[in-house]
Amino acid sequence: MRFITAAVAALLATSAVAEDAAWKGDYQVIKFGILSGENEKDRIARYTPFEEYLERELGVEVEIFTAGAYDGVIQALAADQIEFAFLGSSSYAAAYTATDGAVEPLVTRIRQDGSSGYFSVVVTRCADGYEQLTDLEGKVLAFADPDSTSGYAVPYFNIAKEVDPKTFFSAIPFSGSHEAGVAGVAQGTFDAAATWQNNATDGRWQRMIEKGMIAEGEICPIWESPEITSGPFTARVNLPQGLKDTMQQLVLDVAENDPAAFKAMTGEVEGTPNPQIGWQATNHERYQWIVDMRAWLKKQRRS
Repeated sequence: MRFITAAVAALLATSAVAEDAAWKGDYQVIKFGILSGENEKDRIARYTPFEEYLERELGVEVEIFTAGAYDGVIQALAADQIEFAFLGSSSYAAAYTATDGAVEPLVTRIRQDGSSGYFSVVVTRCADGYEQLTDLEGKVLAFADPDSTSGYAVPYFNIAKEVDPKTFFSAIPFSGSHEAGVAGVAQGTFDAAATWQNNATDGRWQRMIEKGMIAEGEICPIWESPEITSGPFTARVNLPQGLKDTMQQLVLDVAENDPAAFKAMTGEVEGTPNPQIGWQATNHERYQWIVDMRAWLKKQRRS
């Protein structure tokens, strides 16, 4: 009996090593994409420690892939140019639709209170005195990007339940990114912009204050969406299962194995209320409502 157990264990170990060696032979460079929610320099700086962590653990070269718009990362996944990507919920849904289901979510964020969501907000210049969405009639509301969850899909979908965005606002342009939208509000280019926040003290516009991009007391939120499911770290379905399993586990373990890399990639500062404490496994079912919402939005655009 001992002989059989040892033989089985040896066989399993040999199979695992063979599988690991097999994917490494075909994937000597692993690329993961990150979205354009902030300027490229800050994006790369935040994810470089994570890139280095992956290289140490995988034993292969790892590269960060960036694009000027969300669609660039989505198309790179669809064209098999990158293997993985950190996506928002809407950009994951866009990738899922564009590839006929050829991408799959591996993990999503988890916060200290056990939640794994965030919110879309509409922000304005505090000095303008807007207090609610209806105060923006005839004004310019900027959305971030057509594939942004909190910067377009969720706010448009929910605002449309209150007013018709196409006729209520004088214009609804895309700014290109969350930071560009908020900066445009501060500069007077837009009257309002859609962006995201985790809570009242942590979000894209609050982090812009921390970076010195806008002044304290310059930007005020006047509308908040229902909670949004946090976006997933996503893989191409056609990757070797051993590679997907390994990457999923490495992301799940990064908070414990490399706290500095984890802290950098979250972008949160010390003292952030309800901070992200790690990652948890997820699946497509959690994002199906986002896929359905995007289908509704597409139908609205056509009409």
